Amino acid sequence: MPIISQKAQTWVVVPAVLVVMAVITYQILLAPDHLQGTKNILSMAKTIPLPVGGPESIEWDPQGEGPYAAVVDGRILKWRGDGLGWVDFAYTSPLRGNCSRDEVVPTCGRPLGLSFEKKTGDLYICDGYFGVMKVGPEGGLAKLVVGEAEGRKVIFANQMDIDEEEDVLYFNDSSDKYHFREVFYVTVNGERSGRVIRYNKKTKEAKVIMDNLRCNNGLAINKDRTFLISCESATGLVHRYWIKGPKAGTRDIFAKVPGYPDNIRLTPTGDFWLGIHCKKNLIGRLMVNNKWIGQLVEKTVKLDLLIGLVNGFKPHGIAVKISGETGEILEILEDREGKTMQYVSEAYERDDGKLWFGSVFTPAVWVLDRK
Repeated sequence: MPIISQKAQTWVVVPAVLVVMAVITYQILLAPDHLQGTKNILSMAKTIPLPVGGPESIEWDPQGEGPYAAVVDGRILKWRGDGLGWVDFAYTSPLRGNCSRDEVVPTCGRPLGLSFEKKTGDLYICDGYFGVMKVGPEGGLAKLVVGEAEGRKVIFANQMDIDEEEDVLYFNDSSDKYHFREVFYVTVNGERSGRVIRYNKKTKEAKVIMDNLRCNNGLAINKDRTFLISCESATGLVHRYWIKGPKAGTRDIFAKVPGYPDNIRLTPTGDFWLGIHCKKNLIGRLMVNNKWIGQLVEKTVKLDLLIGLVNGFKPHGIAVKISGETGEILEILEDREGKTMQYVSEAYERDDGKLWFGSVFTPAVWVLDRK
C-alpha cells in the first residue's frame, strides 16, 4: 500500500508542477504588458461586421459619407448604413478571379491606408503590393500614381496623408524587400529600409525625406501642416519630420508609445490617435531587440505562430492618443480581454466625438460613442 500511495502522489505532483511551470513561463515570456492608467472600455464599442476580413484603414469622403474600408481581398468597401450594409466601391487590381476574403493574394493587391482629397473627391490608396494609387469619386479600378522613388521601387506602401494647399502627398514605404503579407517579419528581423516619401502632384517628383526606418507604419500631418509624424511598429518610436519653419528638413523623435503601433489619424482638435496591433511582451522584445533572434525567427517560425507569440496568444484591442504639440501620451483605451475588439490597426475620431476602429485581421469595424 505505501508503494501504491507513493506512486499515486507522484502522478498528482508531477502534473501539478508542470502546470505551475507552464503558468509561470507564460506570465514571464508571453503575457502582454499590464499598462498603468488605461481605460478598459473598448469592449463597449458597437461592432459592424464586414463580409471580408481586415478593414485596415477607414475613411470618409468629402460629403461625409462612409466609412470606406480597405479590406484583405483588394477591395475598398463603402458602408451605406444598417439598411444597405457594405457595397463595393473600388479595387486596386483587375485580377479578381482568385481573391480570398480571408487571406492576402498578391495579384489582388492589399489596400492599406486611405485618404480622400477634399477638393477633388479622389481617393488615394496605399497598396501593400502596387504602390500609391488613385480612384475617382465614382470608384472602380484604381490607377497607379507612385510606383518608385529615387530609382527604388515602392514595395510596401502603407499609410499616407495629403497636404492639399501644397498639392503634395506624403507616404510610408515600409520595406525594400517585403510586401504586406510579411509585415511581422519586417518587425522582428531588424532591417531598416523603411522610408517616408514626398510626392509633388504638379512636378510628379517623388523624393525620400526620411529613411533608415524600421517598419514605419502610420503617417499623419499635424493640424497646421508644419510637420508630419511616422511611427515604427518595431520600436514604438514616433519620428517627426519638419515640413515648414526654422527646422524645415530636419527630423527628431516626437514620442514613444507602448505596443506595436499601426496607423495614425489626426483628431479634430489637433492631437493624434494611433491604432496598436497589440501590447508587447518579453518574447516579443527579445525578438525585436536582438537582430540575430529576429532573423532566426524569420527563417524558422511560421507567420501564424509568430503573430501568436507577439500578442501572447491573446488578441486584444488597444489605441493610444498623443498630444499634437508635445507627443505626450494623453490617453490609452483598451479591450484588455479582446471580448469585442482585436488587432486594432486604426483609431479615427470624428467631429461628433465618436471613435471608429479598423482591424488588420478581424472582419469588422467598431464605433465607440463616448458621449
